[in-house]
Amino acid sequence: MNVSDFYYDLPEELIAQKPADKRDACRLLVIHRSTGQLEHRHFSDILEYLRPGDCLVFNDSRVIPARIFGTRRGTGAKVEFLLSKKIEGNTWETLVKPGRRCKTGDFIDFEGGLSAEIKGYSEDGTRIAEFICEGSFEETLERIGSMPLPPYITRKSDESDKENYQNVYAKENGSVACATAGLHWTPELIKKAEDMGVKTAYVTLHVGIGTFRPVKVDKVEDHHMHFESYTVSQEASDTINAAKKAGGRIICVGTTACRTLESASSEDGVLRPGSADTGIFIYPGYRFKITDCMITNFHLPKSTLLMLVSALYDREKMLEAYRTAVAEKYRFFSYGDAMFIE
Repeated sequence: MNVSDFYYDLPEELIAQKPADKRDACRLLVIHRSTGQLEHRHFSDILEYLRPGDCLVFNDSRVIPARIFGTRRGTGAKVEFLLSKKIEGNTWETLVKPGRRCKTGDFIDFEGGLSAEIKGYSEDGTRIAEFICEGSFEETLERIGSMPLPPYITRKSDESDKENYQNVYAKENGSVACATAGLHWTPELIKKAEDMGVKTAYVTLHVGIGTFRPVKVDKVEDHHMHFESYTVSQEASDTINAAKKAGGRIICVGTTACRTLESASSEDGVLRPGSADTGIFIYPGYRFKITDCMITNFHLPKSTLLMLVSALYDREKMLEAYRTAVAEKYRFFSYGDAMFIE
């Protein structure tokens, strides 16, 4: 299977640079897989497509303000850090720009009394940095860091992004990219779903910077996914397994929730609690073990996320739905509109 099979043409003006004025006011493309019908709605209409006994699965990882700016000690050269993945303690894999200015043993000074020592390199070329500060590293980062908006959002991050680029239910610090299918949910909308008998469960997958990296091979099967850490609690597994057993649909809010469930499930579709790293790569031909439906945003051409949603439906029909969304001028990517693959 060729990566080029997942290309579609997207006008640049359809890439959303800012969120909708109200989270649930964005547009919603509903894909009825059983008939191929497409419906054009708004996200607040999502409740019309949910049933009592269904289970919505959310990823509650919280995005940290992972982009910080500093100077190289001794030279004053300006450096940008983008935290990628926590190793342990205050040691992180970090993207550095420009990389040539930071070598092993160098110290970088930031605002708020924060500094970092470059300890070495990871296998993919990112720097290993150990951060040093007098108080809490997380609290210092919250004060001085900016949100790591994706590269297709061309404007600079501002203070509003600390709220807008964060799901309302996010609580577990660790992601450097938002699980953006959740951005459309409000506390009121979640409560309405629960009041009508829909179950809710929360899992955690910390999204790494690899989510922005393009597929660089020609054949889909040759691509290797980055690894990300996930946790499924006993409570979440009990809720999801009970809903599945009772005949409810397991509806993943986003590809990260889906990848978590598919990584943590047995072959017979039973979700197991625990924590691990996953590099699961889902593309057409994959047999889903527990995921029934998905709420998701529109994904980049030739991306692993587009491959995943094509596995849940059908590659040609999914691309046709994308072409319809382009023609209807939906807003694309992180701050864009949503679809429900029903």
